Amino acid sequence: MTALTAAPDRHAGRPPRTRPRVRRRHVVSQTFLLVAGVVWILPVLWAVYLALRPLSETNRYGYVSWPRSLTLQNFKDAWTQGSVPHYFWNSLFITVPAVILTLLLASALAFVVSRLRIRFGLPLLLLFTAGNLLPQQVFLAPLFKIYNNVMVPSWLSDSGKLYDSLAGLIVINVSFQLGFCVFVLSNFMKTIPQSITDAALMDGAGAWTQYWHITLPLCRPALAAMATLLTTWIYNDFFWALALISTGTNYPITTALNDLKGTYAVDNNLLAAGSLIVAAPTLVVYLVLQRQFIAGLTLGSTKE
Repeated sequence: MTALTAAPDRHAGRPPRTRPRVRRRHVVSQTFLLVAGVVWILPVLWAVYLALRPLSETNRYGYVSWPRSLTLQNFKDAWTQGSVPHYFWNSLFITVPAVILTLLLASALAFVVSRLRIRFGLPLLLLFTAGNLLPQQVFLAPLFKIYNNVMVPSWLSDSGKLYDSLAGLIVINVSFQLGFCVFVLSNFMKTIPQSITDAALMDGAGAWTQYWHITLPLCRPALAAMATLLTTWIYNDFFWALALISTGTNYPITTALNDLKGTYAVDNNLLAAGSLIVAAPTLVVYLVLQRQFIAGLTLGSTKE
């Protein structure tokens, strides 16, 4: 008599089916990214649409209408009426020194609090980070008084004061961007193996050699990422230039866009063209540093 044996269960020992759930999550994430991308790019496309339409046609048919003709005249008028070359050089004179000074000071401070064994390293890092938690408007009144009382050489300011000078905008941008850069760079430097520092110490390397010749070259991806962000933030600054500059010829290019609005009427087509011209340099910077920017954001996120 043969014993009856139960047929083996094909599904025994198998993990639960997660493929449909993974597909659902993939569809949801892709849908979210698509919607976010459309919402993000729509204002840019709308600005391009306005900039290419004549004002007379917009006034006649309205903003939401099919274009009868397209022209580049708004870009030409924005370039000449807005004195774009002059204000662009003002922005360049503010942005380039501010970015370089911020990266140098932030990297040095980050090296001290992350690589050197000092007693108050963590409280010092928290102090720099806490400065970013307060809104900039809180400091406007005391800064306005300080800027009017601080005297500088005449070659830095025509008025002899820090107020109404491009040097003053460099100082304020470096001050407010320093805390965030110290926080990011210090976290990046902590991912550098300690064995590299120990080997440098065995060879007799001092603190300056460790910082300039060893740590800083290893931080190039992070520095490139921070340079891209700082260039965008400082170049696009509107608030501090409006508050600390009184002479129109000293305005950076973003604040000078106010001159395109007009006194009694606003030419939105001309303003859209001027905005696109102003935004072009930051786009070029991002495209040039795109690989380094992405590498700087991802390095240090995982540890092997």
